[in-house]
Amino acid sequence: MATQQQLLQAFDTLLQPGRYKDYGPNGLQVEGKPEVGKIVSGVTASRALIEAAVQTGADAVFVHHGLFWRGQDGRVTGWMKQRLALLLTHDINLFAYHLPLDAHPELGNNAQLALKLGLQATARFGEQDLGFMGGPAGGEDFASAQALATHVQDVLQHPVVLVAGAAGPLRRIAWCTGGAQGYFEEAIAAGAQAFITGEISEPQAHYARECGVAYLACGHHATERYGAAAVAASVAAQFGVAHEFIDIDNPA
Repeated sequence: MATQQQLLQAFDTLLQPGRYKDYGPNGLQVEGKPEVGKIVSGVTASRALIEAAVQTGADAVFVHHGLFWRGQDGRVTGWMKQRLALLLTHDINLFAYHLPLDAHPELGNNAQLALKLGLQATARFGEQDLGFMGGPAGGEDFASAQALATHVQDVLQHPVVLVAGAAGPLRRIAWCTGGAQGYFEEAIAAGAQAFITGEISEPQAHYARECGVAYLACGHHATERYGAAAVAASVAAQFGVAHEFIDIDNPA
């Protein structure tokens, strides 16, 4: 067992949320029972994840996408009421870390995606250094943008939208998980030959074609399935607390 405050301190110490200007509160978003014997981790604090946590007897939920965001409607109605009611009825703590979870150099979303894809980061770029830059960990270039896209799709088991850039092998690859399409121009400026993220918006297809840099949209959820599990497992092991990652399918 661990106390709620011990877990909060451990998460804060590991992820350093004070270093980031974020879109919502990081840390303990909903207060539950003071002692925790089991943590469930997931990508988003959806009703389905919370229901699964209840079924497995969890005392805490750890996620990347929490319940509260800057500028949202503050009324507790509809889906917000349903999620909060489940957490409060079952006295479950909700811990949520957004940008700090993306950025952690070993356990974060970007670092864990790199581990899955066989990439090695050598530099950071973009606002708050959230973007990662590097290349294949084994040293062998990807033969083409299509070869990279096929590899990513096979690993993530999720469709990849590819806008191919210039022909030829790829060594300098940039990545930033989730909805990081706004980082594409900075990846181009940093010298990337390809950029991996979760989503694509209309302008990025034109940038890719005009600048010769491949763009891979691999799924917001699909690219962010690994950080929450890695962080929660690390902290749970520190205190001898049970941990389970539950992946709620999301096509986005």
